[in-house]
Amino acid sequence: QVQFVESGGGLVQPGESLRLSCEASGSILSIGAMGWYRQAPGKQRELVARVSIGGNTNYADSVKGRFTISRDNVKNTVYLQMKSLKPEDTAIYYCNVVVTPRAWGQGTQVTVSS
Repeated sequence: QVQFVESGGGLVQPGESLRLSCEASGSILSIGAMGWYRQAPGKQRELVARVSIGGNTNYADSVKGRFTISRDNVKNTVYLQMKSLKPEDTAIYYCNVVVTPRAWGQGTQVTVSS
């Protein structure tokens, strides 16, 4: 069973950028669409960005124009470039398969605060 390890989170000020990485323990080439999810305190986990095997992307309205998802099927890694971060982006970020999620990793904490 493939497992995911997220990294790259941290504490930043509003307007700054971060790049998250998600490394899979196995091949993601045949898994299908991959997504970045986030869960803020007291809220449900939500899908914020997804990328197909071929690189087609979709974004939640709340992050459209600010976040960019990409995948490297050779390195088995999925990335999330985040810019113009806002306090409301504060959450734990996870990656997983979109259609049939596997076990969730530990996630990486993103805190946006002045």
